Amino acid sequence: MLILVIDDEAGLRRSLGAYLEDLDHEVAEAANGQEGLDVLNQRGAEISAVVVDLNMPVMDGYSFIQNAVRLAPELPIVVLSGVGVVDDALRAMRMGAWDFITKPLHNLGILEHTLGKVLDRARLMRENRSYQENLEHLVQERTKEVERTRMQVMQRLSRAAEYKDNETGRHVIRVGKISGVLARALGLTPDRCKMVRACAPLHDVGKIGIPDSVLLKPGRLDAEEWKIMREHCVYGCEILGPLTDKRRAREACLADGFVSDLEDNELLAMARAMALCHHERWDGCGYPLGLSGEDIPIEARIVSVVDVYDALKSDRPYKKAFSQEECIRLLREGSGTQFDPTVLEAFFTNEQDIADIYDKWRD
Repeated sequence: MLILVIDDEAGLRRSLGAYLEDLDHEVAEAANGQEGLDVLNQRGAEISAVVVDLNMPVMDGYSFIQNAVRLAPELPIVVLSGVGVVDDALRAMRMGAWDFITKPLHNLGILEHTLGKVLDRARLMRENRSYQENLEHLVQERTKEVERTRMQVMQRLSRAAEYKDNETGRHVIRVGKISGVLARALGLTPDRCKMVRACAPLHDVGKIGIPDSVLLKPGRLDAEEWKIMREHCVYGCEILGPLTDKRRAREACLADGFVSDLEDNELLAMARAMALCHHERWDGCGYPLGLSGEDIPIEARIVSVVDVYDALKSDRPYKKAFSQEECIRLLREGSGTQFDPTVLEAFFTNEQDIADIYDKWRD
């Protein structure tokens, strides 16, 4: 390994160099701090340790240490000086030196011992850093794997629900992608937008609990059937709620402040809010909780608009799809009553992007 020796005494440099070479080290020499910095700049990656005097012309050892620590923070620096001894040693150590040897150096074995200590310390620091980096990388990879698995489970759950009344499953894809566009337009953080895209397809997961005789009825639903159909909001919240029992899950979903009070995964919390509240209305006339205005979670307000748009735009057993113009007209009529006006404005501002998404993922 390469040891840089910096001292203004040529005879001492030669003696130290010869001794270190006998120990199978390569030696680079410098007569002052500036020359030492030049060598460090040229061969910094090769240098394993520095032995430096303090009292030198042009640039003293203190200035060298100050600059060297900035250039190579983990480079072992051993001070070899007889000036001031204790005070100088303390000053040099505070500036970044690793150890201190006093002149005159009668026993060169002290240099070998001191270099051995600092080189071992540097090796341990490198190994520890490598271990920490590998550990962090492993944790990141495992975290990504868990996140991918969680996302896949949620996507498959939403697909399972959608396949009951939409064979292609593309409705949930469209709702997720369009909701992501609106989330971004409304200024939600990138992480939050990603969560909206992932969670929005689960808004109708509660349909799993609706009897096929109601869910797949080709005509309009009667009053009793509508009562049953409306339960899909609570069913969805229960499915995504606490893993205790159905009764407690239902109580938790219908409790005041359920969105913030249930402590669990953020993704599940958002999906649960969307499932429960996507049929709430801005004017408070929706279901199942009768929430109004900003009491309705913003993510549910987004899905509410997107879900209705997709329903209007799509064929249903009881109706044909509306044109884009008719969809926009009907949405505008619901501003301030059914829908959050701010969410609607974001929708209209991004109307072309939304229409393109629908066309790309058309059933």
